[in-house]
Amino acid sequence: MHVTIVGAGLGGLVLARVLHVHGVPVTVHEAEASPSARTQGGMLDIHEHNGQVALRAAGLFDEFRALVLEGHEASRVLAPDGTVLLDEPDDGTGGRPEVQRGELRRMLLDALPDGTVHWGHRVTGVRALGEGRHELTFADGTTETTELLVGADGAWSRIRPLLSDATPEYTGTSFVETYLFDGDTRHPRTAEAVGAGAMLANTPGKGIQAHRESDGRLHTYVALSRPQDWFAAVDFTDPAGAAERIAQEFEGWAPELTALITEGDTDPVLRPLNALPVGHRWDRVPGVTLLGDAAHLSVPNGEGANLAMFDGAELAVAIAAHPGDVEAALRAYEGALFPRSADEAAEAVRDFDLCFGANAPDSLIALLTGQA
Repeated sequence: MHVTIVGAGLGGLVLARVLHVHGVPVTVHEAEASPSARTQGGMLDIHEHNGQVALRAAGLFDEFRALVLEGHEASRVLAPDGTVLLDEPDDGTGGRPEVQRGELRRMLLDALPDGTVHWGHRVTGVRALGEGRHELTFADGTTETTELLVGADGAWSRIRPLLSDATPEYTGTSFVETYLFDGDTRHPRTAEAVGAGAMLANTPGKGIQAHRESDGRLHTYVALSRPQDWFAAVDFTDPAGAAERIAQEFEGWAPELTALITEGDTDPVLRPLNALPVGHRWDRVPGVTLLGDAAHLSVPNGEGANLAMFDGAELAVAIAAHPGDVEAALRAYEGALFPRSADEAAEAVRDFDLCFGANAPDSLIALLTGQA
């Protein structure tokens, strides 16, 4: 059996690595031109019950531990005026250690044989050939026939239509992403407000959320529950004007918080939040399946990367446990995937409402302290 994976994100790479550990040949096709084609996002907290399980299955747990930023599990909740409502330091237990997504991805790439990932291979078409085989067409005009095809290609998966006609829909909320560099020196009051790890200043329908990364970077996601046409009226080609317009929604908030928007060292980037229906599933189609956001895109609650990696490890183990029987492997994998992802998506919706719903920030504090 040879496994073909579309997408070199964390889920696809864990799948490739665990398959490699079990001696199953694998090829990964990635649309990006190289591993450094773009930045890979910010901090991830890797959870004991899913993300860490996947990394153990990949035989990379010690390498992962070497990437952990000690002390960054701290979290705090602030009121709009900057008052600290909750301050939880890193307790040192390592239950959800923080790492940089880019470094985690690099670790997984380095653990694969050279040539496993084919960069610059953007899928432009895919068709079923029968008996579980599929033909992929790439932007450069080349094609490849697969024995087992896995869509690990994210929210707007090109593989999903083989299985499902579901498409992600706008959730009603968008994030605006910004960075402050060298925060402790250049923005000391803001850096103090953010603290050692994560800071959340949320009220109903909006919030300023930031995380301290390595080298004193302060990475911010500004949340606003607004329709898409509201954001369409903001001219993001004028970075300063866009930042000012977003900041107007936080008039009267503490300047050390709004500085995360107005003093950004990078252009503000709009990140609309889309999601697949809770409980998304499909009928068994021979020779193809999905993992991660391609299978169960949800609103963010800290589980997305963990679930994608866990999916990848679980699928690899199922394939290794059913040598020569693709359909038995996929039935076993999807039989566990569907109820798990439905439960996780429902929990993500609940958590998101606690973060930004009518009772925020009290409901957010209840969530973080286990009282929700």
